[in-house]
Amino acid sequence: MVSTLVVVGLLVAAFVGYNIGGSSTGVAFGPAVGSRIVRKTTAAALFTAFAFVGAWTVGRNVIDTMSNGIVPASQFSAVASVGVLFFAGLALLISNIYGVPASTSMTAVGAIAGLGLATGTLNEALMFTIVSAWIVAPLTGFAVGGFIGRYLYPHLDARLSFGRLSDPMIHLDRSGTVPRLGLNENATRRDLVGSMLVLLIACYMGFSAGASNAANAVAPLVGNGSITIEQGIVLAIGAIGLGGFTIARRTLATVGDDITDLPILAALIVSLVGATIITVLSQLGIPASLAVSTTCCIIGLGWGRASRTATLAELATPSPPGEGETELATGSLTASPTAEEGAGPTVGDLATGEAEAPTKPPEEVEVPGIGTEEPEEVTAESLFDPAATARIVTLWILSPVLSVVGSYLLFALVL
Repeated sequence: MVSTLVVVGLLVAAFVGYNIGGSSTGVAFGPAVGSRIVRKTTAAALFTAFAFVGAWTVGRNVIDTMSNGIVPASQFSAVASVGVLFFAGLALLISNIYGVPASTSMTAVGAIAGLGLATGTLNEALMFTIVSAWIVAPLTGFAVGGFIGRYLYPHLDARLSFGRLSDPMIHLDRSGTVPRLGLNENATRRDLVGSMLVLLIACYMGFSAGASNAANAVAPLVGNGSITIEQGIVLAIGAIGLGGFTIARRTLATVGDDITDLPILAALIVSLVGATIITVLSQLGIPASLAVSTTCCIIGLGWGRASRTATLAELATPSPPGEGETELATGSLTASPTAEEGAGPTVGDLATGEAEAPTKPPEEVEVPGIGTEEPEEVTAESLFDPAATARIVTLWILSPVLSVVGSYLLFALVL
């Protein structure tokens, strides 16, 4: 019976890892695929490789925390391990149904916490630290995104422009006897530098995803001794890589081609900020959500860009009723400079070939000062959707709460 449960646990762990790979690959490499820097297969291979490095190095700390830190390893019986992994898989199911990037890490930790509460073995001090990090991480992402959007983004946007290539930047040259990697001969030096930047940040995202997510798939099995940490990492990354090569093709297409309102530059900024936050927490052994931190950075970046139409004093002063239709209080936000003004094109613009080059050389582009930009008729949804944000935040809170309650009831009343 125990052997059967171990096999079931391995299968559930592989299923969790498979779904993680399907979603995380698109998030990390969507901009790179959308800009035709690499193909989907190359993106999946690079994501798998860097996720493995992240899991093998920094990710060990997270696996250790989740396998014997939150509750003693002795609590992870074969049945308990399957129960915990079930709730991690349930989080992925909920996120897929509602189209929300729910946190597998938060839900998996919630399931372990429910086990600890039911058995009276929860490490309350560590759990307090983890929950505190869950609050600080998204707030940090929002704050950093807001600062960059308000003070730095227009300057970066005026000097950087990422275009879509007609052919992939990196391709396999089969003209000779031995196939070899080659670069797009039609790409300019600017294209090469920009493409390498996009690719490096995508690989960094893959590293961060592996560091934070491998534990979600295998920590309970490592805790009960069914597998070692090394075996768990291989199992998790193998399943994540399989998801990257199969179901991730759809998420790569969605992120790379269907997102029309998030400029590539903005996608790179939020990816860099989100990945850095999660890498730091993973080094500390704290499981946290890459999706939550990244999404909060997107919201902060949109708010920061929108707030440039007013000074801090004006933002702190409520607008009289009937005035400021284009101010933040009315739900309309200021857009960043358009393509004609030198801004980096959005992914949607690139898909239709409508993006234009800056009218001035990058070093001559003038960026309006804060409080001097002219508001444009752009709705809030062009930078972030408040209704979608509310739905996402609600499920972020609801998913781990349901996981804790469900796990507690399962282990207290049934098992």
